[in-house]
Amino acid sequence: MGESSSPISVILVSSGSRGNKLLFRFPFQRGPESPAAQTGKPRSRYAVNSIGDIVEDQDGDSRFSDVILATILATKSEMCGKKFELKIDNVRFVGHPTLLQHASGQISKTDPSPKREVPTMILFNVVFALRATADPSVISCLHNLSRRIAIVLQHEERRCQYLTREAKLILAIQDEVSAMSESDRCKVFLSPSTATDGPQSPFLHILPKCKLARDLKEAYDSLCTTGVVRLHINRWLEVSFCLPHKIHNVASRFIPPEAIERSLKAIRPYHSLLLLRDEKSLLAELPLDCSPALVRVIRTTSAVKNLQQLAQDADLALLQVFQLAAHLVYWGKAIIIYPLCENNVYMLSPNASVCLYSPLADDFSCQFPGHDLPSILSKFSLPVSLAEFKNPLAPPVQETPLIQMVVWMLQHRLLIQLHTYACLMVPPKEEDVRPKAEEVPFTARLGGRSLSTPNALSFGSPTSSDDLTLTSPSMENSSAELLPGGDSPVNKRMTENMLTSLSEHEREAILSVSAAHNPEDLRVFARLLHYFRGHHHLEEIMYNENMRRSHLLMLFDKFRSVLVVTNHEDPVISVFQSLQK
Repeated sequence: MGESSSPISVILVSSGSRGNKLLFRFPFQRGPESPAAQTGKPRSRYAVNSIGDIVEDQDGDSRFSDVILATILATKSEMCGKKFELKIDNVRFVGHPTLLQHASGQISKTDPSPKREVPTMILFNVVFALRATADPSVISCLHNLSRRIAIVLQHEERRCQYLTREAKLILAIQDEVSAMSESDRCKVFLSPSTATDGPQSPFLHILPKCKLARDLKEAYDSLCTTGVVRLHINRWLEVSFCLPHKIHNVASRFIPPEAIERSLKAIRPYHSLLLLRDEKSLLAELPLDCSPALVRVIRTTSAVKNLQQLAQDADLALLQVFQLAAHLVYWGKAIIIYPLCENNVYMLSPNASVCLYSPLADDFSCQFPGHDLPSILSKFSLPVSLAEFKNPLAPPVQETPLIQMVVWMLQHRLLIQLHTYACLMVPPKEEDVRPKAEEVPFTARLGGRSLSTPNALSFGSPTSSDDLTLTSPSMENSSAELLPGGDSPVNKRMTENMLTSLSEHEREAILSVSAAHNPEDLRVFARLLHYFRGHHHLEEIMYNENMRRSHLLMLFDKFRSVLVVTNHEDPVISVFQSLQK
């Protein structure tokens, strides 16, 4: 996806009294593998003649002259302000043509220039050339960047005629170059280190003299490398843009923007924000006029805090914290995780690099002296909870290095977290639904910890994972509390109504469980019935229903004959940890 998401070139065209003009394009030189460079190379008679196809894939717009590009990319005025997309063979041009309106009332009266001429430019278009097979999301993103640059240029043109000045400078250089003879052009534009056959493009001479040309070149280079574009047009207005296809990747494979958008829409207050870089370097990258709320979130966030606690500590609205968290995730500065606690179960990611001498292993050894990455990763070969690393006799200070190592491995996508899901699955009628005597208790299957004695959360978290009793926004509609009196007729009718969505065989199987004879247990099970479809993990049920972990695990154990308990990733979090199929 790296090559297909990179643009082939960036082009600036204009239309005005002098006709359609191609002001700038980059890259403006053919590569060394172009047909012109290969005409003198001897080739084997048995070689496949595929040079033309390869060149077109690498530099598809190089066969179009400047005049042709100016003609097809400088649109009519009726098409301005709309998305421009044109496909020719294996090249797709994407832009946002913008109309320049120079009414007398729009010219600033405070302009100090004594001679302010009415500009002759009618419209302009910043176009990105892509491969025809580019993903539609890439096309949409680059159109967005073209639109942002166009809005800024239009603003600066109305403020101080910035675009007109830059266009005059470019056209003057082009006229000067075209007036030279071919020999003079080679002497002007060629240095001994860059000498090639034939004259150089005039755009090479435009770059050091034109700020707008350098900005477009910088945008192109950034899109091809990091995917993050930061421009200051006319050294005044900032244009910030990120191409998610370049930023979000796991094991050198990109994460689809649609998957990121779905995950951001599914963020819940019980999730946590994990910064991928340290606080100091992240704050240094922020612009000077960034939101103070964003700075507060970065300074307050922690891997052991959920978003609701983060909103309280940062003194911000929960919705605003959601928006700031989504902003950091979209820009590749953070990911969404579940808050660290001793009940979290982790295992080695299938995409993790386990080489002994990998760069990650060296970074880990520098970050944590006395520990090596392969040995630590070997402990997570099978699913393991953090509670198993805890020494009950050790002071809490000794647990800090473990937390830091787990956070580091999560930042580098080396671990994935598994969550507990319950699914209602009654046995067929032919089988005996009575529990077998030799069946392993549910408590033993979860690691041998007693369900009656909840584990207190350490790791410096202000909230215990077992005692997690957050207030859900939907608590009023969740029927969390029924009428008092465990065996009242009203409660019986409500329990029966909750079971009406099941088939007769499922109701009989549930009522045949010994725990169903306890009205309170049956009522809680019926209330949670819609969670037992394999789509809601344990922590989500705890948050929505304001229940303790030990209470839920005990309920799972009592109804284990009709419940199948599985462990797998949370789809909201897994998009940042493993490859999408």
